[in-house]
Amino acid sequence: MPKTKPLVVVTRRLPDVIETRMRELFDARLNVDDRPMSQAQLVEAVKTADVIVPTVTDAIDAGVIAQAGPQLRLIANYGNGVDNIDVQSALNRGITVTNTPGVLTEDTADMTMGLILAVPRRMAEGMRVIAEGEWHGWSPTWMLGHRISGKRLGIIGMGRIGQAVATRAKAFGMSIHYHNRRRLPVSIEEAHEATYWESLDQMLARMDVISVHCPHTPGTYHLLSARRLKLMRRDAYIVNTARGEVIDENALARMLEANELAGAGLDVFEHEPAVNPKLAKAPRVVLLPHMGSATIEGRIDMGERVMINIKTFMDGHRPPDRVVPSML
Repeated sequence: MPKTKPLVVVTRRLPDVIETRMRELFDARLNVDDRPMSQAQLVEAVKTADVIVPTVTDAIDAGVIAQAGPQLRLIANYGNGVDNIDVQSALNRGITVTNTPGVLTEDTADMTMGLILAVPRRMAEGMRVIAEGEWHGWSPTWMLGHRISGKRLGIIGMGRIGQAVATRAKAFGMSIHYHNRRRLPVSIEEAHEATYWESLDQMLARMDVISVHCPHTPGTYHLLSARRLKLMRRDAYIVNTARGEVIDENALARMLEANELAGAGLDVFEHEPAVNPKLAKAPRVVLLPHMGSATIEGRIDMGERVMINIKTFMDGHRPPDRVVPSML
C-alpha cells in the first residue's frame, strides 16, 4: 500500500508552482480565496493537520497551540520571522517550528536601498507633484534633496540582511556603521569597512541614515523609543524594512510633524495592516505596504524551503531550518 501523505494545511495562497508541488508531495489543503484565516479556522487547522504552514499574518499563539491535536508535529512557517508563533509553547507540546531564512535577504536589501535613495532624494514627493499636475517646469532651487554618497549609514541588526544592505550602501559611497547584540568577526567588519558601536545611543546620535534590520522580540519592542529617536540628528533619516514594532510610531510621527527628523522610509508598521494615520499625514515619508520581500523569485524560494523542511521532517530527519528559542 502507498504511504499515507501527511495532511498539510496552508493558510494563505502561495505561488501556483508551489501549491502544485505541495499537492504532489503532501495531502495539501490550500487557501483558494487567499483570505486570512480567523482564529477559529486556525484552531480547526491545528486540531486536524499533521503540518500547518502559516504566514506572518497568522497568530499561532499559546491559545491556538493549546488546542492542537496530538497529530500536529510541525509548524513550517512561510517566512523568515517567527514573531507570529509562540515558539516556546510549540516546543513544550513537542511541536517543531521551522522558518525560511536567507531566501529573502537580497530582495529585502534591494528594497531597503531603494528607500535609502528615495527618501533623501524626495522621489515620492516628486511623483505626487506629477500626479497632481502641479509641475510647472525645472527650477535650480526646487525639490532639492540630499545625496547619499559620503553619508554615514547606521545599521541596527547586522545579520544577513543588514550585511547585504551594507554591501549595497558601500557601493553608493556610504560609510558603514552598525549596532548588534554581538560584535561581528573582524573579517566581516573589514569586508564592509564597518564600524561597530556597542552603544546604540551613541550610534544614533552620529548617523545620517538609520536602517532597522532586527527581528521583533520582547527585547526589541520599541527599541527605537521616543527617547532614542530624540537622539537622532534633525537632518537624519530612518528606514525600516524589518518589523514595525521596533519603532515607537507615535513618537516618530510627532518628530516628523515637528521637523525634528528629515524623513522616514517605512515598509512595515506597528499594527499592520493598519497604518498610523499620523504617519500617513506626515511630511517627508515614503510608506510601502510590507513589500520588501515581494518578488516572484523570493516567494517561490520560500515555498521550496518550506517543502524541504516538511519533507525532511516527515522522513525522520532534523529539518534544516528548525527554530529554537536561543535563536530569537
